[in-house]
Amino acid sequence: MRAGRIRAASLAALLALAALTGCVGEPDHDGEVFEIAGGGATGIYYGYGEQLAAVLARDLGLHIEVAETDGSVDNLRRVGADDALLGFAQSDAAADAVAGTGAFTEPLPITAVARLYDEYVHLVVRADSDLEGIADLRDRAVSLGADDSGVNVIATRVLEAAGVDPSQVRNSPLGLAASIDALQRGEIEAFFWVGGLPTPGIEQLAQTTATRLLPIDAAIVESVNDRSAGVYGLAELPAGIYGRDDPTPTMTVPNYLVASATAPPDLIRDALAVLFAARAEIAEQVPAAALLDGRQAIFTAPIDLHPGAIEYYRDARG
Repeated sequence: MRAGRIRAASLAALLALAALTGCVGEPDHDGEVFEIAGGGATGIYYGYGEQLAAVLARDLGLHIEVAETDGSVDNLRRVGADDALLGFAQSDAAADAVAGTGAFTEPLPITAVARLYDEYVHLVVRADSDLEGIADLRDRAVSLGADDSGVNVIATRVLEAAGVDPSQVRNSPLGLAASIDALQRGEIEAFFWVGGLPTPGIEQLAQTTATRLLPIDAAIVESVNDRSAGVYGLAELPAGIYGRDDPTPTMTVPNYLVASATAPPDLIRDALAVLFAARAEIAEQVPAAALLDGRQAIFTAPIDLHPGAIEYYRDARG
């Protein structure tokens, strides 16, 4: 598989296969370089990808690298083109990918490996901003997320559900790190982000710059679901997150680990076994990894599970 845009997370094969409770097979991928399509360097996808790559290198003897990407849409394209073995993607973007709608001009051969955790929509402003709700974003400088990102997909849908035409917003298509920098410099007044809790970049921002989170209420979540795949949930950004005293209503979207339908079943099965075996270890660095649940991981509708994932889950259930 081609490496793509690789950031410095290359992990050479370190050991021969370690014994992993007898459920991981002997690897046969000498000389191959695999890629995990991650995300921006300050988001959870990239950190999760780094930790997953490390345990796959150690326990399966793989040479595996993590790519810094623009997010879900970019990741799905990489996986669908067999440029990446694995990738992280929001379920709404994955649904568009298999249907060939939205950002995708044709269906992609995307399958699910596991449902990982739910991601939360963040709409971040400075604490002294006069912005109070989504309708106030008209004619304001806002980052709707990087092009080819799942953030951009959701931000556009949220605006439309709130009766705001995205063209009415002065959009700066920035990733998370660039959005944070632009907000601090006063170049934008708000930015959207979709990620697990807490997102490291936003956590660091809150330590240096007073911020607020704008609400996304139940009526908007319902409207977004009516207009799209219906995968969104109503939730709260809890009190205490990012130094906030009160909870903020928002919406969630499930996050999946995905693979191409053409990926070798034995490799996907073994990679999934390593992911579950190393869950607690990965969670020491990426708390969201602790949310991986074998009872929930199979629920990846409308994305079919990869044959290797089906084999793993069947074996795990005895």
